[in-house]
Amino acid sequence: MSRALTDERCIALRPADDADRDAILGLLGRLELPTAGVVSWLAGFWVAVRDERLVGVAGMERYEDAGLLRSVAVAPECQGGGVGRALVERLLHEGRAEGVREVYLLTTTAEHYFARIGFARVARSEVPGPLLGSEEFNGACPSSAVVMRRSLTTVGDAAS
Repeated sequence: MSRALTDERCIALRPADDADRDAILGLLGRLELPTAGVVSWLAGFWVAVRDERLVGVAGMERYEDAGLLRSVAVAPECQGGGVGRALVERLLHEGRAEGVREVYLLTTTAEHYFARIGFARVARSEVPGPLLGSEEFNGACPSSAVVMRRSLTTVGDAAS
C-alpha cells in the first residue's frame, strides 16, 4: 500500500474496490463532478483513505495507449494537502507501467491545478478517436470543458 502525508496525517492510497462504490459516488456528487461511467471503470480507480474513511478518489479509463484521467476529487477538509496530487501521480505511474503514453482530461474548474502538474491545454481535435467515445466526451462533461494532455513518455516525468 502506498502512503502520502497530508497535513501531517497519514493517508493510505489503494485501488478502489466494489465496497468503495457508494462512497466514491457520494464524494463525486457532493463536489458536483460527473458520475456517469464510474461504476463501469471502477477497476481503474484509486482511493485515498484516512481513518478508514474515503477522502479522495481519482480514476483512469484506458483506451489503447491513451488514458482519460477523471473524477479527481478530494473531500473539502483534506483539500490543499497533496491528496489529489498523490492520487494523480499514482494513476500516472500505473498507466505508464501498463503502456499508456498520453493522458487526457476534461475540466471546467481545475485547469490551473492540472497545469501545475504537467498537463497542457489542447484542442479537442487532438484527442485520439477512442477517447472521444467515452461518456466524459459524450455528455458527462459539458462541451465547454477544457481538454488537457500530459505525455508519459518524456524524460523527467514527475510520475516516474
